Amino acid sequence: MSEAAANRAATRAAVEAYLAALNGGDPDTIADLVSVDFHNEHTSALGRGLRGRAAYRERLPHFLAEFEELRYVVEDLLVDGDRAALAYTMTCRPRGSRVAEPVRIRGVFRFRVVGGLIAHRVDYWDGSEFERQVGGVDAARPGSSVELD
Repeated sequence: MSEAAANRAATRAAVEAYLAALNGGDPDTIADLVSVDFHNEHTSALGRGLRGRAAYRERLPHFLAEFEELRYVVEDLLVDGDRAALAYTMTCRPRGSRVAEPVRIRGVFRFRVVGGLIAHRVDYWDGSEFERQVGGVDAARPGSSVELD
């Protein structure tokens, strides 16, 4: 296997492990797959970016507790060296919401992998679509201030 092919395989493996960890819902397992200087970036107004594995690990329990049946399904995964783009469909039930059907959001993660760990993740998704499906954050869960990580 060439060095380029090995790099692509390592990037793919890191991204697939990260997505499996998100679906597994264990904050320690998820955080173990990102670099110490991890950069988590969001394009949606409902998302909040941050830097650092410790800050990410601290926020994960709150994020995971906000949703029941959280699941990311891969639509497509493109890998080029240490970078990957993953189109996904996320489904979940916001905890305490009055929605009958699971929320379904399509989005894209863009990753950079260094040393087998996720060093940078950009998440592209439509926060207004989330609000539409739950009838607005306030209508879905009075007093809630949902922010997706």
